[in-house]
Parts: sequence; C-alpha cells; structure tokens
Amino acid sequence: MSTENPRLRRARKSRAKMAELHVTRLTVYRSNSNIYAQIIDGNNNKVIATASTTEAEVKKTLKNTSNKDAAIAIGKRIAEKAVKAGVKEIAFDRSGYKYHGRIKALADSARENGLTF
Repeated sequence: MSTENPRLRRARKSRAKMAELHVTRLTVYRSNSNIYAQIIDGNNNKVIATASTTEAEVKKTLKNTSNKDAAIAIGKRIAEKAVKAGVKEIAFDRSGYKYHGRIKALADSARENGLTF
C-alpha cells in the first residue's frame, strides 16, 4: 500500500492530460485557513497570475479567509489578473479536490469575471 496522498494521486491524472494538451490552467490549492489560485502557462510552465487570501489587500476586505466568500473574492481577483495578462481560455485544475464548496465558488466566480473553461 502506498503512503501517497490520495488527493495528489487524483490530481495527477488531470494534470497529465493538461500537460499533454499544453493548455493554460487555473490551479487551486486550499488549506484550512486560506485559498490560493494560480494561472500557469501550458507551454513553458510559467506562472502568469496569482491570487490568494494571504495578500494584504485581500485580507483587509475579508472577514474570514477560509469560507466561500473568500473563494469568490479570489476567483474574481484571479480572473481580473488573467484577463489583464491576456488569458481568457483556461483549463480548471482542481488539484484533486471535490468540485463543491470553496472550489466550486472560486470556479463560478472566475467564470463570471471573464474566464472560459
């Protein structure tokens, strides 16, 4: 039996497919206290834009950094940064997390603010 983290094992399949297709992806990581998002270029694996609840500007506007409201704010922020950088079409890398709760809120917010996936 492997001691590997099951979430990372699940994430590997979708990441392998995204790498094969060379698509730009929106990667999400959530901890118990924060949520992070990155737009990563599919061709040369460079980070184009980042947003997280640890940023000072974001922290000031949020009452709590670990709920759906925080995820919505980060989704909006990452979408605005991506569109500003010229990225509109992406693949959503949920990093092995279930598509519900904070992950779904972030994805829906990013879609509403200009990203297509």
